[in-house]
Amino acid sequence: MNETARQLLARIEAIDTAAAENGSRAEAYQHMAGQLKDVQGEATSADGVVTVVAGAGGGITSVTFSERSSATAPEVLSSDVLQAIAEAQASAARLQAEVVARNLGDTELLDRVLASDEELFGSPRPVVVTTVPPPPGRRPAAAVEDDVDELTVFGDREPRP
Repeated sequence: MNETARQLLARIEAIDTAAAENGSRAEAYQHMAGQLKDVQGEATSADGVVTVVAGAGGGITSVTFSERSSATAPEVLSSDVLQAIAEAQASAARLQAEVVARNLGDTELLDRVLASDEELFGSPRPVVVTTVPPPPGRRPAAAVEDDVDELTVFGDREPRP
C-alpha cells in the first residue's frame, strides 16, 4: 500500500472513530437529560408541619400538611409553606447541578447553585464526585488525543516520535 492510500485509510478510520464517539456522547447527553427531567427536591419545614416536593423546573408537585397543621397559627403555616417551597426548589436545582457535574465534570453552574444555597439556607456544600469513567468501549480522552496526534488526519501535523 502506498503512502497516499495509508493516509487516506488513516483519515477514514479517524472519521469513523469520531462518528462513533459522537454517537456515544449523544447517548450520554440523552441519559443525562432523562436524569435531569426526573429530579425532585423535597423539603420539610423545621417544625415538621409542611413537606413540599419541587420538580425539575422548580414547579411544585406536592404540598403535604401533617395533622398538626390544623393547630398551627395561619401566619406560621404560611411562613412554613414559603420556606419549604424555597428549600425544595433549591434542592431540585442543586440535584440538577449535581447530575450535570457527574456527567460533564466540574461546572461553574454547580458552583453557583451551591454558593446560592449556602448563602440562602446555610446549607453546607455536598461533596460531589465528578470523576466519570468513560462509557463502555471508549478509551480515556488522553489515549484518544494521543492517537489523533499520531495520525496525520488532515495533513497539518507531523506524527510524534
